[in-house]
Amino acid sequence: MAKFETSIVINRPLEEVFALLSNAENDLKWQSGTIEAKKTSDGPIGVGTTWRTVSRFLGRRIESESEITEYELNRKFAFKTKSGPIPFEGWMTCERVEGGTRINTKFEAEIGGFFKLAEPLVVSIVKRQLEADNANLKDLMEAHAL
Repeated sequence: MAKFETSIVINRPLEEVFALLSNAENDLKWQSGTIEAKKTSDGPIGVGTTWRTVSRFLGRRIESESEITEYELNRKFAFKTKSGPIPFEGWMTCERVEGGTRINTKFEAEIGGFFKLAEPLVVSIVKRQLEADNANLKDLMEAHAL
């Protein structure tokens, strides 16, 4: 099981940061590997909300379906894949700090298939990509571009 954790402070109000992060359709705006993200369930975002995403990683197109498994408005949410080549779960918490919002992210993935052959390399690449995406999110949100 591969595990990844990141943390970053964004100088924007907690409610704005949480609203952007909890809606996967926004991932296109700040995550480098995301090609498509679409909500596939009706109603407001919360436990049971489902998404279909398409991303690109190491030259491969990855399609998956995911579902929100935990949701506490302006505090935390968790999700897991329901389909796709790489089973994973993610947890994101947001907390108000001086001048902004701290985001703590944790991912666990079961790397298999093509990617299993290069697991240490995959873990390193994913961690760097997560950190770069977080920096991009911070820059865009603090510039009020998102």
